[in-house]
Amino acid sequence: MTRPADPGFGVYVHWPFCAAKCPYCDFNSHVRHEAIDQPRFVAAFRREIAFMRTRTGPRKVTSVFFGGGTPSLMQPATVEAILAAIGEAWTVTNDVEITLEANPGSVDAGRFRGYRAAGVNRVSLGVQALKDRDLQRLGRLHSVSEALRAIDLAREIFPRLSFDLIYARPDQSVAAWERELGEAIGHAADHLSLYQLTIEPGTPFFDLHRSGKLAVPDGELAADLYEVTQAVTARHGLPAYEVSNHAAPGAESRHNLTYWRYGDYVGLGAGAHGRISDDRGKTGTANHRAPETWLSRVEAVGHGIEAEESLTRDAQADELMLMGLRLREGFDLSRWETLSGRQVAPEKEAFLAGHGLIERLDTGHLRCTPSGMMVLDAVVADLAA
Repeated sequence: MTRPADPGFGVYVHWPFCAAKCPYCDFNSHVRHEAIDQPRFVAAFRREIAFMRTRTGPRKVTSVFFGGGTPSLMQPATVEAILAAIGEAWTVTNDVEITLEANPGSVDAGRFRGYRAAGVNRVSLGVQALKDRDLQRLGRLHSVSEALRAIDLAREIFPRLSFDLIYARPDQSVAAWERELGEAIGHAADHLSLYQLTIEPGTPFFDLHRSGKLAVPDGELAADLYEVTQAVTARHGLPAYEVSNHAAPGAESRHNLTYWRYGDYVGLGAGAHGRISDDRGKTGTANHRAPETWLSRVEAVGHGIEAEESLTRDAQADELMLMGLRLREGFDLSRWETLSGRQVAPEKEAFLAGHGLIERLDTGHLRCTPSGMMVLDAVVADLAA
């Protein structure tokens, strides 16, 4: 996988509503028992898009990503209206990647076909497990049979498909995960996102784990599960291009690569974050997290931004390194040196390389080795310090 000179310009659209809150989830997602006024939200998205256009100037949109929450709770007309507003604000490339996250339990043929008609050309399904017992423990509302039907339907309707699985689940063995992963690959098209279960503060799983009522694999078993994940996916032609993402060559998520290659992107909706550049440099934006607060704010002043930060060149260099080390291709050393005004400390690089954790490539990139990926946080901490 070669890195283009331009990492692209993405638009992220956050739909913050879910049918139920999963006990492991710390995302900005909310359950509302009354109907959502989708036309009102569309009007707000249109206003925020128009405002962000004044901040970014003319750009070419290479990807749009509807995340959440559960974007498949949106009506196709809502998706279509937001995409139309994006097309009015910026130039959209002919080969734009438009992804929508969907839960298998919230989809039907009519809605999927409506998303496709609206312009969505890639769907990402939150399958999470191919064991009914584990789906129940994870708080998912769908069954394995529903997930498989959704996968088949998505493959029929959309040009591109990805789905997510969570591993290192309670009571999961290496052999069981290897079998489940092999089954998943049999259903996959060209992309899989495989995340290790993490126990996040503020979630029900955190409280259960702290009280001893939820046991997850220890560090050694988690490492074994990670290793078998890499081996099985590579053997089936879906190698990791990022620490948790696997794809056939050419089928990588263009939108997520914009993040990891430290490109610019606009964040729209409650809790969305963005990174945008202009003549003054790079700015980070963060929107109000509460959906109703974001909505009222946009209606009042045209945007939902709660905080923004002018990023120093050192801060940009740190983010470039942090994001790039997640990728198999690594990060561009010359770009990092231009931002930071210095070279990577030779003694730190020598130490990490000597332990087989990082390596320089002929492309001018520095990357983690497979061993380094297993201790990625420690490598980043040592290299960036």
